[in-house]
Amino acid sequence: RANSNSFSIVTVLVLRPYALTIFAYVILSIITLLTVFLNLLVIVSISHFKQLHSLTNFLVLALAVSDFLVSPLMLFQILLINGCWLLSDLMCSLYTVIDYIITTSSVGIMVLISIDRYVAICDPLHYSTKVTQKRVQVCVLLCWILSALCHSLMKQDNLSNPGKYNTCTGECVIVIEYVAGRVDMFLSFILPITVIVVLYMRVFVVAVSQARAMRSHITTVTVQGSVNVRVKKSEMKAARTLGVVIIMFLLCLCPYFCVTLTSQDTLFNQSSAAFVICLFYFNSCLNPMIYAFFYPWFRKCIKLIFTLEILRPGSSEVSVM
Repeated sequence: RANSNSFSIVTVLVLRPYALTIFAYVILSIITLLTVFLNLLVIVSISHFKQLHSLTNFLVLALAVSDFLVSPLMLFQILLINGCWLLSDLMCSLYTVIDYIITTSSVGIMVLISIDRYVAICDPLHYSTKVTQKRVQVCVLLCWILSALCHSLMKQDNLSNPGKYNTCTGECVIVIEYVAGRVDMFLSFILPITVIVVLYMRVFVVAVSQARAMRSHITTVTVQGSVNVRVKKSEMKAARTLGVVIIMFLLCLCPYFCVTLTSQDTLFNQSSAAFVICLFYFNSCLNPMIYAFFYPWFRKCIKLIFTLEILRPGSSEVSVM
């Protein structure tokens, strides 16, 4: 009986890690498919329907593109579940650099969204002159260029000497120097998060003051005034929705950077970091769900896409707002 019990305990100990690995494979695969599918719906919707061609939606489109590009990274992350990298050392370095570039660009676009909402709510009279299509396009492009340049320089040692820090075959280990890591932490996390929080706190204060003014009937009831109130309501609704996106982004982002901040270097083969990495990637799947919950136009676009109405001539002119 003792031998039988010992065999049962050993069997459970062996099967439990295997079951957890299979579960992790399934969960990450589902998240990857949802990330691709949902963000593709956002990209098609905003790109196709002309009524959605606003500057704010262009930033949402840019965020959806970066979220869409996260999905291939999640496939590589699946390869690291067992701590064994099946590809070459060069692919390990390239994967890490591309990962940093895409995620940092997403953070930059979040900052741009916060600035857009800040100007729209706090300085609506000058919004059309301060926020132009050309400026938005240049800012998004700069986010990608600066992110690529910054991380290529910071990880030049890993790119020029792939596998330098590996201790055995099958590892994917990337080491960032202490100074470079702290600079990256400041530029990719501390500074952007500070800007986002400060701007949205200001938006929140303005929103509360406007709500109190409307309740106390301070606003002048004129035709022009009613139009302004209506515009502000639509802008506030967009600010609330994008505020939820940013809050969820921070909740998924902070654990990853907190783990990075408390470590001396960044080791991507550590199983202890798997949860925070997956949580960070999961945010790319959450954003389209938030749009579907808060934006009626997104639900209408999904219906038109599924019914193949977008294939009809002139479908881009259909009203979805």
